[in-house]
Amino acid sequence: MNREHYKYKHHQQVKRERLIMEPKGSVMSPDDTPMPRRSLGSDSGLHYGSFVNSLASLTPKAGEKPAVSPRHAYIGVAVLCYINLLNYMERYTIAGVLSTLQTFFDINDSTAGSLQTVFICSFLLLAPLFGYLGDRYNRKYIMIGGLSVWLVTSVGSSFVTKSYFWLLVLLRALVGIGEASYSTLAPTIIGDLFIGGKRSIMVCVFYIFIPVGSGLGYITGAGCATLTGDWRWGLRITPLLGVVGLILLVFLCPNPPRGAAETQGEGVTGQSSYLEDVMYLLRNKSYVLSSLGVTALAFLTGALAFWMPTFLSRAQVAQGLLSPCTKEPCDPTASLIFGAVTVVTGIVGGGLGTGLSRWFRDKVSNADPLICAAGMLGSVPCLFITIFVASASIPATYVFIFLGELLLSLNWAVLADILLYVVVPTRRATAEALQITFGHLLGDAGSPYLLGVISDAIGDSKPATHHWSFHSLKYSLLVCPFVGILGGLFFLITSLYITEDRKAVQRSLGDDPVPQQGPAPEPAMELNNRSNE
Repeated sequence: MNREHYKYKHHQQVKRERLIMEPKGSVMSPDDTPMPRRSLGSDSGLHYGSFVNSLASLTPKAGEKPAVSPRHAYIGVAVLCYINLLNYMERYTIAGVLSTLQTFFDINDSTAGSLQTVFICSFLLLAPLFGYLGDRYNRKYIMIGGLSVWLVTSVGSSFVTKSYFWLLVLLRALVGIGEASYSTLAPTIIGDLFIGGKRSIMVCVFYIFIPVGSGLGYITGAGCATLTGDWRWGLRITPLLGVVGLILLVFLCPNPPRGAAETQGEGVTGQSSYLEDVMYLLRNKSYVLSSLGVTALAFLTGALAFWMPTFLSRAQVAQGLLSPCTKEPCDPTASLIFGAVTVVTGIVGGGLGTGLSRWFRDKVSNADPLICAAGMLGSVPCLFITIFVASASIPATYVFIFLGELLLSLNWAVLADILLYVVVPTRRATAEALQITFGHLLGDAGSPYLLGVISDAIGDSKPATHHWSFHSLKYSLLVCPFVGILGGLFFLITSLYITEDRKAVQRSLGDDPVPQQGPAPEPAMELNNRSNE
């Protein structure tokens, strides 16, 4: 026994001496080998070079620091949320002063609806360009350039005079350039800063500012028009606040490597063409079907957001509760109340949707699209009741508006989270861009104008009266509940595929353990020592 013990100690001593005598250049430990950033092949879009299913490459080393510190990441999200708030405030300021604007320019419903349509059209046409650039170049610089264009064109639209309505239309179209760059790229930066439950929470916070900003847009537009007696000042507030956002974006927002959150800061790189990116997304069933659901949601919310304050004002005129608006500024009460309802339902609904997602996701793998389906389908009866009860009771109308908007608000953050976990990191900006383009093209780009055209067509069938003007808009709004049913069905079909599509992304990043075949080999140096015995 002592002899064996002596031989073991002698063996260890020889090994230590050889380590000391060995030239430093010949000893290569795993930690000495440079770790290249993972590479995304262009063939399938799901295999990452030599790192496929490599658990070792995903395990953070002792003392390893993330690409972006947690403090810097949280500050970055706060900046992105602030700009997102301003983004949607500016988008719906026009809706907050729509009645006043129609009186000032003497335009009908379809022409008024074209203001939102031209903005959304430029927004959706430019989104694919920013998606392509965002997957390949510095996302922060792209957003800074886009936001600068947005500030200039937005404040410029507030100086348009009565005889130059065409110029207002042109400037509203140019505003879409800045918003396309930001809306396409900001969610992908959040996706690269956080993962898992933290990502869900951060995405929820970011997307809560969509309804909050929209609601504040109504309040800002209507409030400023009332206080100053001039609707233009409603369009000047958000650009002034946007200058602060631009400065914060320049100095405080990080630009993490793509896929940094999934790879402990290492990141991934892509070698694919734009056509290969698009084909990958078209083969992704969960992405395609959820994008169809997003399109229905965008159609619905875009139409309601643009026309509901005007609908409520006309309902009060029809009931004799409010005098018709014949000169600016018009009564802002409907816009103010609708804005407040939108803010509250956005915060409560967004938080509730994310809470339900986190609660059920571990228990039901396809919970997220089911939550979205429940929100869409549940809002349908609320919309029907809202449309028909408005002619009898304004307070009851606001109750069902609240319930309908609450159910629709369940979806925003959950939908963003779905895209981030069913699409590989190097194609997320392109995925965001195409979803924005398709969703807005068939969604809220045309829905305000379409409802305005239907309203005008119905209104022309009888002599013009304030009572008939209300009913013509009411009948046009009946399109919305049917689109809500269609969107709910798309989300239900998404639930059939989402589990497998999510697992495919996890496998591509090496997150699924692979059974080890036999014992792990020992370092080459020790094998050499044994062969010399």
